[in-house]
Amino acid sequence: MERIVALGASNLTRGFHAVVTTARLVWGPEVEVFAALGHGRSYGVPSRFLVRTLPGILRCGLWHELERQPRKVTRGLVTDVGNDILYGFSAARILEWIEETLGRLCRLTRDIVLTDLPLASVRRLSNQKFLLLRTVLVPSCRLSLSQVLDRAEQVNGGLALLAARYGAGFFRLNPAWYGFDPIHIRPGLWRSAWRQILGVRPEAQGDQGSMIEAARLYVMRPERRWLFSREQITPQSGVALKRGGRVWLY
Repeated sequence: MERIVALGASNLTRGFHAVVTTARLVWGPEVEVFAALGHGRSYGVPSRFLVRTLPGILRCGLWHELERQPRKVTRGLVTDVGNDILYGFSAARILEWIEETLGRLCRLTRDIVLTDLPLASVRRLSNQKFLLLRTVLVPSCRLSLSQVLDRAEQVNGGLALLAARYGAGFFRLNPAWYGFDPIHIRPGLWRSAWRQILGVRPEAQGDQGSMIEAARLYVMRPERRWLFSREQITPQSGVALKRGGRVWLY
């Protein structure tokens, strides 16, 4: 394994260091990590989080760069699909975006992991807690808890069908990974969770990285974003990490 293409939103952003260290542990210090991530990231449309806006994953520069790069053994990771539900998009539209994503990845690799939604933890939400989380995370959302659950069930069922259609591994998220926050994996479980998602034994020993590297990855600029509505372009040539591996961020 020489390259991983990781797509997602806040869970991938929060646990990105764990993904990078896992890739380096399994596939060596020359591993390449191409990622499109970010809090609140949408697969199909621009998404705003506080003062920052990112293009939809399908519309970012990652795809052009991957086509330009020499082909290597690659694993694809598609996760954090649920944001687009809270943005008001139908299950059918969301599944169209994920199908397009899987189709593009299949031109690069047949080794793809698609995660489901954390439905079990969302089902435990009270209406009051849901309204609080909705207000904090997506204040523009006006969907009720029952509407969100209904769409999430439809999306989850569709994801399982898409995984089978495209030959992707369908990973069912462990409800025990979630606590008060029903959609974000608990920080203490990031390393174990991402190792399992990527098909690595949780107890596998190796370099765990460093807090400095984790902070560097968290603040790393993507190729394109808007801060306070001002566009920032950061060309990506692969940031070399001190402990090994290179990262491209979109």
